[in-house]
Amino acid sequence: MLPAAAVYRFPWEINSGAVQEGESVRTFGRLTCYQPEESRATLSAQHASKEHHVVVHTLFVEPFNPIIGAQYIVLGEIENTDEVGVMVRARVLSCVDGVNVALLQKAINEQRSFFSEREHKQIDAVQPAHVT
Repeated sequence: MLPAAAVYRFPWEINSGAVQEGESVRTFGRLTCYQPEESRATLSAQHASKEHHVVVHTLFVEPFNPIIGAQYIVLGEIENTDEVGVMVRARVLSCVDGVNVALLQKAINEQRSFFSEREHKQIDAVQPAHVT
């Protein structure tokens, strides 16, 4: 059986504890730091005038050519560590430099509302209507 599809999470959601360990996620950010000796990269994104950082374990995607300052999308699982706290163990790390981040955020929100609406419709279809 295949694992569940990874859900897009904003970087600020990952660090807030809204995501549980082992959960598959997709997130994005600007590559601000890469430490090849530790197989660790740091992505950052700005939200509400605050800079949010996501630590990414890159062992499964190495070797890769890091471009500091470029936008990346990462797909992986959440892992809690004593050293850095919440970290994404990357299975896919793609450079998407030039992507319109505001439009990406809007698309993620639209996708969430679509899935939420579809879920409510499925629940309503399963529950029988009250007969009075």
